[in-house]
Amino acid sequence: MRTSRRARAGQYAALLAYLVFLAFPFLWLVSTAFKPARELASLHPTWLPQDPTLDNFRQAFDEQPLLRAAFNSLVAALGAAVIAVLIATPMAYVIARHRTRLAKAATGWVVVSQAFPFVLVIIPLFLVLKNLRLINSVGGLVMVYVVWALPFALWMLVGYVRAVPAEMEEAAAVDGAGKVRTLVSITAPLLAPGIVATALFAFISAWNEFFFALVLLKTPEKQTLPVVLTHFLGAEGVADLGPLAAAAFLATIPSLVVFALIQKRITGGMLAGAVKS
Repeated sequence: MRTSRRARAGQYAALLAYLVFLAFPFLWLVSTAFKPARELASLHPTWLPQDPTLDNFRQAFDEQPLLRAAFNSLVAALGAAVIAVLIATPMAYVIARHRTRLAKAATGWVVVSQAFPFVLVIIPLFLVLKNLRLINSVGGLVMVYVVWALPFALWMLVGYVRAVPAEMEEAAAVDGAGKVRTLVSITAPLLAPGIVATALFAFISAWNEFFFALVLLKTPEKQTLPVVLTHFLGAEGVADLGPLAAAAFLATIPSLVVFALIQKRITGGMLAGAVKS
């Protein structure tokens, strides 16, 4: 009994330490965002701001077009999430229900493609977008985000589709429903938690993505929020720490809000994808 209690106490202690490790960067970011310039320059920094101020937020909005950049990021992230889910759902259905060699090969390629680094694919993508005249456009960036999110979205949805009992689809087929009708009316509603979890993954990945946006977007009016955040760095790499922390804090809010709103659906989607029929 004592050994069991000690083991449980050790598990809780390890979990608490891990949570502190994860939360510390965000909490320090929030604290820095509200500190005045004299506290940021102090040789003895404090955990909490002694004299909280909103000057960093005002300065951040005065120095950089954060609202316009946030709108560009929102358009790119939402577009990538919606398109990736619309493409991945029927593809996942076919792979999950027709376990042929081609389907297995496609699944293997999806897993392998996730190992490709950004640098390896940026030149081919750049050339393709150049031929399509989509360089320096949010629409072109959405296409890139869809291509990058699609393999993992497909891999996630295959597990969710396999968790749906095939007997329900067979019953619908007996009633005269075709494949498309079965997918839309029977399978898709049951996949709602998994679809939401997949869409959230695509949204957060696109919202936080930096490298593709930096390479493909040249006009300041079309740059996304992660790229604009780099403008708070001086020519010699010296960061304008207060406004940078304030802008970075604001950039994390949409992801936190979206996650909080659909947390239950995400949990349900993960559990559904973990069950094999």
